[in-house]
Amino acid sequence: MLLSALALSDVSLDASRLSPAPELRVERPFRAEIYARGLVRPTALAWGPDGRLYVAQEAGSIVSVSAGALRPTGFASGFSESTLGLAWSGRTLYVSTEGRLEALTLSGSGRPTARRIIVSGLPHRLHQQDNVLVRRGRLYFGNGSTCDACRERDPRSATVMSVKPDGTDPRIEARGLRNPFGLAAEPQTGRLYVSENGRDKLGQGEPADSVVRLRRGARYGWPDCWPSWRLRRPVGRCRGVTAPIAYLEPHSAATGLAFEQGGAFPARYRGNLFVAEWGQYDRRATGRKIVRVAFTPSGAVRSRSTPRVRCSLLTGGAERSTGSRHETSPS
Repeated sequence: MLLSALALSDVSLDASRLSPAPELRVERPFRAEIYARGLVRPTALAWGPDGRLYVAQEAGSIVSVSAGALRPTGFASGFSESTLGLAWSGRTLYVSTEGRLEALTLSGSGRPTARRIIVSGLPHRLHQQDNVLVRRGRLYFGNGSTCDACRERDPRSATVMSVKPDGTDPRIEARGLRNPFGLAAEPQTGRLYVSENGRDKLGQGEPADSVVRLRRGARYGWPDCWPSWRLRRPVGRCRGVTAPIAYLEPHSAATGLAFEQGGAFPARYRGNLFVAEWGQYDRRATGRKIVRVAFTPSGAVRSRSTPRVRCSLLTGGAERSTGSRHETSPS
């Protein structure tokens, strides 16, 4: 499994329970360690209220692991192979899977109860439902396009949507996003950010993948306008289009997003947005790494850098990059 999910935590761990991951290259003062083994093509991560890391697997199951685990503990199954989003709110786990959103409640014994479908009938084909995020009493989730570049029949395709936790009051928050995979809220301001995977068939050097700031009612350009990597601006028919805040390497398949919070990292990383890049399945020229986006106090982007955090392949483990007593999970 290539690098597709990302979760940060400021929980201190006993480093003696983790083993090194020398195949990962990281900037100092971080070090890379294996958090857990035995996973099968993990696609989404979320820390549960019980302190365990919950993982969606491509086989359509959700499992949990603890630090140093050699094999996961089963939690729930029967989801699609494209289960790309997990989000906890209290003891309720929301799951974004192909065509629907589900909810499960964590019992006192650690088992799921009260499983229910809260949204169904969502459009999917080339892409599907992506990450899910709980914010201010609503669930936000990405709906990928059903094609590479076309006119969609269903207005919910290529959007970020939100619903109430029971699935009612659906809203289209923003349009023109081909594959809005990752979602993250900036801890201080509550602003939402989305990782967007650009269209294909424009060559290896275009278009850029990107990060956008989610604004309600905004249009981000797909399919007529795209972010140019060479020019660092939108090109095409772009009138009324909201530009990205960060341009990422073309076809790097920007997936999971996570903000540093709590002051756990060294000063120059604080408040940064970390982006997991999955990369192309048939080429290794891009992706297989984590990049970070730094912000000014006003919320403007200060810089985008590519630290030496690169992984050629994750083989069923959850690698964990750690610094001092604090951890971040690029897996």
